[in-house]
Formats: sequence, structure tokens, C-alpha cells
Amino acid sequence: MAAYPTDLRYTKEHEWTKVEGTKARIGITEFAQAELGDVVFVELPKVGSRVQQTQTFGVVESVKAVSDLFAPLSGEVTEFNGELAKKPELVNTDPYGKGWMIVVSLSNPKEVDHLLTSSQYEEFVKQASSSH
Repeated sequence: MAAYPTDLRYTKEHEWTKVEGTKARIGITEFAQAELGDVVFVELPKVGSRVQQTQTFGVVESVKAVSDLFAPLSGEVTEFNGELAKKPELVNTDPYGKGWMIVVSLSNPKEVDHLLTSSQYEEFVKQASSSH
């Protein structure tokens, strides 16, 4: 089994996205949550906010660090995961499931072509880890 779900696309900033028709669900990867450690707070944009590919859309705070979240794709936020306000640890325990962060209505679906596949992301993480 691949370390990273093959139905998702990834960024070099360690966000994942799952395209669902004209929308995309976004979160952070298993690698990112492991690097961060215990997540204690997540700040997400409100519904109706616009996000731009490669620009920050929120913040995740852990016991180790505060990190910006970067949008893998551009569009309008149609949902955010309100559960994370009460249970930010879902980002650690289920990053690809209950730990999702936002859903975006895509303004430019072709941007997906610029994201990494799971095997490309896995290779990227291996190279990043070996350079430390």
C-alpha cells in the first residue's frame, strides 16, 4: 500500500487535495502532521472567502510550531471543518478523513495539473527527509 492515498494530489508544502467534481477537499498530509506533532489549534477561512493557489489560507498550531497553510488550488471556500475548533487533534489522528480542513469551489480546475501525484509526493518527502 502506498504511504499516501493515490486518489489525492499533493503540494510541496504538504497539503493534500481531493477533487470532487467542481470542488476540492483540502487538508495536510500524514508527513506534515507527524512533523508538527500534536496539533492544538487550527485557524481556517470562513465560507465565502477566496483562496489563491500557493497563497496562505490559514494556520495550524502545534506544540512545536505555528505553520501557515498554503492553498493547493484557487477558489471560493464552500465549507470548513468546524469540528477542528473543538478537536484539533483530528488533524493528527485522521489527516485524510475527519481531519480535513476546507472545501473549495474551484475557479481554475486546470491548476490540479500542477500538483504532485502520490508517488511524486512520496519521492519528494524521501528526498526532503534524506537532506536533513
